[in-house]
This record gives sequence, structure tokens and C-alpha cells, in this order.
Amino acid sequence: MKIAVCIKQVVSREWQVRVNDDKTWVRDQDAAWELNEPDAYALEEALRLKEKHGGEVVVVSAGPSRVTQVIREALARGADRAIHVNGDHLATADAFAAAEALAAALKDEQCDLILTGLQSDDQGFAQVGVMLAEHLGMAHSTIIMEVQVDGQHLKVKRELEGGWFQWIAMPLPAVLTIQSGINQLRYATLKGIMAAKKKEVKVVVAAAASAARQRIVSIYVPEKTKETRMIDGTPAEAAAELVRVLREDARVF
Repeated sequence: MKIAVCIKQVVSREWQVRVNDDKTWVRDQDAAWELNEPDAYALEEALRLKEKHGGEVVVVSAGPSRVTQVIREALARGADRAIHVNGDHLATADAFAAAEALAAALKDEQCDLILTGLQSDDQGFAQVGVMLAEHLGMAHSTIIMEVQVDGQHLKVKRELEGGWFQWIAMPLPAVLTIQSGINQLRYATLKGIMAAKKKEVKVVVAAAASAARQRIVSIYVPEKTKETRMIDGTPAEAAAELVRVLREDARVF
């Protein structure tokens, strides 16, 4: 069973975000980077499926040269080999361009299963996995909390609203977007780190960027503000007004 896992490098949560001069993205020259957390759960699920059913786990990441950091981390955790779709323009690509680049790299791999994280920690659109499936003409399902493989078929558990779940039967090949918390993450061992240095990382030059279908107009760091509101009236009137403010203005319940 060949399983591909799409991973993304994102700004570390511990880094103090700084907006660039154009106010269209963060200043990434001095940023700290890490593996996108939802993608880490997708990688872990792929490794568990490999341990159970055999096969190969291939990680693929689209971005500039710096994404080799998370590629090596994924290899150290247990992935067999990697594909790096190299292109500076992919650092800020929208979901359409990212899915297009990943699909071009995976179309000849003949994967049985492709896993992605549900969404990225930076943009969070949750669209790359779905569009990747459309590019490759594969069945897909989202927000997956459990994966069962039976021959050429899948049975997956989807998380719905309000604490509900849904079981779906699907054919292979397929693309799944994995929900965080589906499993317990493993971390790279010293043995895994040393082994990762010898594993293959295929570099593919990304095609010229397609016209962006989404554009970030402006981003900014939210400003902290404080406001004090005095409520007058009798105790009963003040209590009623306080409840109204909490319900309608603050929307805390």
C-alpha cells in the first residue's frame, strides 16, 4: 500500500508574528518554522496504516528550499522517502496553486491513499486536500477521525457538528483530510534522525505559478482595547441589562 502525506511548513506558534512592509504576509526572513500540526497527525496515521498493512509512506511538500526542515523531520519520524516541490512562489501560494503543485508531483506516483491535515495553522482554509482530490480524479472525504482499510475499500469516521459522527464506505484510491487528535503523535528518535539523512528526497521544480484566485489584501496584529460600561438603575434593572449585554453584545451565552 502506497500512502502519500502532504505536509506544510508554517510559522512556529512561539514566534512573535511581525507583518511585512506590504501588510500582505508575515516577515518570514527571521521567522521560526515548524511542521503544520494537523499534517503531523496525518503523517502519524499514515505510519500506523503502514505498520498494519505494509507498504510505503511518501511525504510531499511544496515550498521554497527551507521546507526541507519539515521534510527531514517527517523522514526521521518514519516516512520512507520524500518529494520536494521547490518554488519560491509557493511560500505564499493560495490553496488552488498549492493543490495544483502537489497534484503535478503525485500524478505519476499511483498512490493508494493520500492524506493531508484538515487545515494549515497559518491560512486555515481547509481546501487543499479537497482540490487535490479533484485534480487527481480521486474520491475524497474530510474531517476524518478513524481510518479502516479492507482490501480496495475504506471505512472512515467523519466528525460532524454537535458531537455527531458519520461512517462512510469509500473505494481506493482516495484522499482524506485528517482531523487533529485522531491519534497520539510519535517523535523522532536519534536512530530515526540518523536514518533520515540517507533517505531519498526527490526535488521537483514547480511549474510557473498560475494566476492566484485568492489574494490577501491586508493583515494586521489585533490591537488590545479595553472598555468599561456602567450600568445604572435598580438592582433588578441592572441585572436584566447585564444579562442582555452578555447575551447580545458580548455573546458569551
